[in-house]
Amino acid sequence: MNFADLGLSPLIIKALHAAAYQAPTAVQAEAIPAALAGTDLLVSAQTGSGKTAAFMLPSLHRVTTPSTASGNGPRILVLTPTRELAQQVQQASDKYGSEIHRLRTVSVVGGVPYGLQLKQMSRPVDIMVATPGRLMDHMERGRVDFDRLEVLILDEADRMLDMGFIDDIKHIVSKTPENRQTLLFSATLDGTVGVLARNLTRDPQRIEIGHAAATQSPQIEQRILMADNHFHKGKLLDALLQDAAVVQAIVFTATKASADTLTDQLREQGVAAAALHGDMPQSKRTRTLKAMHSGQIRVLVATDVAARGIDVPAISHVINFDLPRQAEDYVHRIGSTGRAGRTGIAISLAGFSERHMLRTIERYTHQQLTITTLPGLEPKPRAERPDSAPRNERSRPPYARQERSYERGSRFDFTRGQSDNESRPGGERRPSNRDAGFPSRDSQPRRFGPHSDAPKPYGPRPEARRSGPWEGRSAGGFADRNEGQGRNYWQNSPAESAGPDDHEAQPGANAWNSQPADKRSPARSYGGKPSGHGGARDGQPRGGQGPRKGKPSFSGKPGGQRPPRER
Repeated sequence: MNFADLGLSPLIIKALHAAAYQAPTAVQAEAIPAALAGTDLLVSAQTGSGKTAAFMLPSLHRVTTPSTASGNGPRILVLTPTRELAQQVQQASDKYGSEIHRLRTVSVVGGVPYGLQLKQMSRPVDIMVATPGRLMDHMERGRVDFDRLEVLILDEADRMLDMGFIDDIKHIVSKTPENRQTLLFSATLDGTVGVLARNLTRDPQRIEIGHAAATQSPQIEQRILMADNHFHKGKLLDALLQDAAVVQAIVFTATKASADTLTDQLREQGVAAAALHGDMPQSKRTRTLKAMHSGQIRVLVATDVAARGIDVPAISHVINFDLPRQAEDYVHRIGSTGRAGRTGIAISLAGFSERHMLRTIERYTHQQLTITTLPGLEPKPRAERPDSAPRNERSRPPYARQERSYERGSRFDFTRGQSDNESRPGGERRPSNRDAGFPSRDSQPRRFGPHSDAPKPYGPRPEARRSGPWEGRSAGGFADRNEGQGRNYWQNSPAESAGPDDHEAQPGANAWNSQPADKRSPARSYGGKPSGHGGARDGQPRGGQGPRKGKPSFSGKPGGQRPPRER
């Protein structure tokens, strides 16, 4: 079968012959006739299977017929997840429609000045290739109308949903005519993609090209290299890039920071490398792809943003420095090599902790991956864990604690000698501190708690009645320190042992009353002088309290009298 048998326009057949396209692929042979019939399509195809031509050729065939509607809006709208994929679709449109007179194709993507896009959309547009984010910006400003829209194409729908464009897609579709034709291309048609497909299409025809077709292609040789750690991966990558068979290679990383770091390391080693990820401006990303096409760049370090938008024929190797998070991304990554009947090699560097991801890829592709090694860079041997054996039959380390052969009993039974070796079952046990020369915990005295063997800081309290906060703490080791600290101390002490100023040195409420009359201090007035005016009566302190010292009089002068009240 050739393209002429599919019912395409002679102008398109002429452009395909000029591009050296002879026979259609499997997805093209099934999708093109159904799209020309005007039915909605749900196509499951992988990168490198020729899906771009599968929806562009019937769209260009429709453009050869003039439109009857008025306006400047597009007749064909193609939504793509990334700018690189949009650029690839625009280039394919220009190639396949090179013989169509006055074909106008516009790319509406981020990173491009608005003025240039507005100038291109000011005239009637035949094909518009856009990313959802930038197209939403133009729609909110009223710069795009879909009155002439005939075909809506969603390329890599699963990728757009993964990037969070589902709300934008629903809003864009709501503004399109209901009598449009919808073509949805995705790696899988299950899950969220299937729900979206049912809401967008009407009686669609489902076309599925096996998802393992790209991986089972004899043009792509797949290898797995096990690595001990991140540094081991770097050595493996260095050894792979030193091979002369590597013409151009794409190295995929998991994060943008890893892509920049790995690019700097390769440049220090003298490798012509460049990075490609979503944080780069569109102008720099375009220059990087052009340098890759021209051969100026030998190694392109990219994230998954470039997994579905690079079509460089000279790419001979695809190296997964980090395994993809989803098995579908693995198929799209390795689809960057072995395109258009060429041969390619896909090598994945995996750690031992990533073996579950390898099994997920094998289940998705229905193909067993081959694990190989590089001479001198073999991974360290590791003992296989008998996960498949029953738990009670697995080998145990020699120091593992043996199970007790008797019933433990209640945890409140303190009469059983659990620390005695005779009560424990025989067998090899973990060495204890006693065997290593350290004193056992049972042989050490208790150092804390009410029943500890440590000496008490004070003795038992006396049974005398307490009459104050310091009463009863004059015994034990603190007898000298607490001596005399009590309210009744001076009452129980002999009178001749008290000095003239002992009432000031020893605190107590009854210190002054308990002294003999000849040793008491003279009474003091409020003015601070020994007088009976205003401060005491008959030489006794006022209120039974101690004398006050240095308090000023009512007149403001020490020792003064109260001034008479003016009448």
